[in-house]
Amino acid sequence: MSENRKRLAVIGAGSFGRNHLRVLRQLESVNLVAVCDTDAARAADAGAQFGCQSVTDLADLKGKVDGAVIATPTSAHVETALHMMEYGVDVLVEKPIAPDVASAQRLVEAAERQGRVLQVGHLERFNPAVIALRTIATTPLFFEIHRLSLFSPRGLDVDVVLDLMIHDIDVVLSLTKALPVEIRAAGISILSEKVDIANVRLAFANGCVANLTASRVSTERVRKIRLFQPSQYISIDYARQDIAAFRVMPDRQINYEPVEVQKKEPLRLELEHFVECMETRQKPLVDGVAATRALDVAHGILAKIEEHARLVAQSISK
Repeated sequence: MSENRKRLAVIGAGSFGRNHLRVLRQLESVNLVAVCDTDAARAADAGAQFGCQSVTDLADLKGKVDGAVIATPTSAHVETALHMMEYGVDVLVEKPIAPDVASAQRLVEAAERQGRVLQVGHLERFNPAVIALRTIATTPLFFEIHRLSLFSPRGLDVDVVLDLMIHDIDVVLSLTKALPVEIRAAGISILSEKVDIANVRLAFANGCVANLTASRVSTERVRKIRLFQPSQYISIDYARQDIAAFRVMPDRQINYEPVEVQKKEPLRLELEHFVECMETRQKPLVDGVAATRALDVAHGILAKIEEHARLVAQSISK
């Protein structure tokens, strides 16, 4: 192995942790050192599959890695990341950054205090279609966003807002460069004890409105965003990584505007960016501050969902 390669470990050998292992194994700039999981058999299986050491204790990684991807359940993000940063390790924490805003701020403060890279896995920011969108988005006025998924037992430690919708919240905040001044939301539990489907309206001070729907109990997979700005309509299919843009011309004709998208696996782009940030010490595209902002809005949405549920319950009981 080249001595210039960054030594990385993946903490959490679940389904998404294995995706990270797969991509890291392919990166020439990375020496995949280890996978860590509290389940020894699962860690050993992942280690054998991806050709790296398997461990069950974070202490076994001390002094052996430069960076770590934290793909544990959300409840373990904070303590795991804090431990790794104390070991002098840069971290990429899967989304959501933490269960709550106060915990997320602990991570942000620790990273700044210790001079560590803290990147958060808001994967859609590395979707080539979203990267291309950033070059043509000027003054967003209206968003219509749908993220529908089939039911899976994965990710049920958090509700659909923190599991799925937070991706789109982060994208909207990055494009509007503002926080919403009003939130309206409704959501219900269907197949889990937490909210499985939610509909949200975010209003911004400049008049921009974002309507978001997220479901993890759908019969189909849909990941689309439609954006309207002065004289222009833009539609993105996250999964296909393509953009359709249309502009209304002065003569009222509607012209199709091709937008070039350099298709590539978003996870690979995300991990390449993490390694680049480790090398250059630059701020990640999605740092702890941006992730905390999205988490704060997500919790505002959950509060509104609870408020709506109480109103419904009161109406039914009358």
